Order: sequence, then C-alpha cells, then structure tokens
Amino acid sequence: MEPILCYPAPPPEEVQKALTDAGYTFVAVNDAAAAAREEPDVGYLAAVISAVADPVAAFDLCHALRKRETPLSPLLLVVDRSHIGQLALDDDLFDDFLTSPIDPDELEARISHLLWRTGRGKQHDIIVYGPLALNLETYQAVVSGRPLDLTFMEYELLRFLAAHPGSVFTREVLLSRVWGYEYFGGARTVDVHIRRLRAKLGEEHANLIETVRSVGYRFGRVRWSV
Repeated sequence: MEPILCYPAPPPEEVQKALTDAGYTFVAVNDAAAAAREEPDVGYLAAVISAVADPVAAFDLCHALRKRETPLSPLLLVVDRSHIGQLALDDDLFDDFLTSPIDPDELEARISHLLWRTGRGKQHDIIVYGPLALNLETYQAVVSGRPLDLTFMEYELLRFLAAHPGSVFTREVLLSRVWGYEYFGGARTVDVHIRRLRAKLGEEHANLIETVRSVGYRFGRVRWSV
C-alpha cells in the first residue's frame, strides 16, 4: 500500500501512533520540496497535515500540495480545537479535518471515509456524519474524538439512523428494522434507547437525533460534506 504523507517531520506522537496502529506506513516531511523528493513511484495514498504547532507552515504546505500538477488528495488536516472557528468548510485546501488531541479510531475512520470518497476505499467500512464516525467492521463509534461506550443495540440503532440521514422513521419501523420482526417489545423500547444514545452523545451532539413530533425520529437533516 502507498504511504501516507505526514507533516511535520517527525510527526506528532499522536499522529504517528494512530497511523501505525491502523496499519498505515507514512513518509514525514517538513516542506513541499521534501514531499516531492521523498515521494515513491506509486505516489502517496493520502496526506495528514498537522497544523497544531505551526498553522502558517501547515497551510503553506497544503497550498503547495494542491497546486501540484496532480493535486494530492485526500488531505486530512489536524487542528487545535481553538482554531476550528478559523476554518472555512468550503476551503479546497483540505478534504476533512479533526481536532487534537486526536482519537486513533476517529483518524482511521476519517481516512477510510476519504479514501472511499475518492474511489480508493470500501463504502461499507465506515459511516461519517459531521463529528460522528462509526466503524462498521469493529463496531466502534466516536464523536468529536471521544469513544462512545454503546451496547450492541444502541450501536445498531445509531448505525441504522446514521446510514439514513434526513429520513424520518416511526417507532414501529425502527423496531422492525433494528430489533427485527420477531421482537415483541413495545415502542417504549425505542424511546429508552434514543434517550440513552442522546445521553452518551452528550449535550453538544444530542441534537443529532431529532424527535419529529407525532411521527418518530430522524438523524440529522443532510449528510455533512467537509
């Protein structure tokens, strides 16, 4: 597999550990010249640029990588949480971002999602919606880098909802699609699990799951594209 380009050299320990744990190899550089010089014949799989220590230099490198004859993509930007407000989500300098300190599962999930979006990954491996990432192979879920401790049915309910953003489902449909037609529990089962999910998502993200009065529940409105 092609290596991932990283900035700076050496990469921040959290980035290095996350990539290594996920099974990726990487090439670390400090500028565009080094990126070109160290690039293997097969090219780079993606880029992970940390703007935590030196945002100006990091964005200069992003500019250079995007201006290449073949622009490097996908590009994942790591930023300090205090810098989120300075990012323009329509900025073509990066394809996605996450905040430091990073969670290894979230970094792997976002890279997988970006690779799928560029035709180099598998769609069924990952669901990413804004701050939420679900790994469909490992049954792991993170929100804003924080792992969620979910029961199996809580995960299945969240997975089903997140796979259909903007769609409204009645309690009866959720019972049949998530729990199965042979489940004899009442609609209150859905309400209890929704309440638990919102509590685990936390106050900041509880509104990802919306209540549609007299109908049921909806996850978000539209899929984020960042």
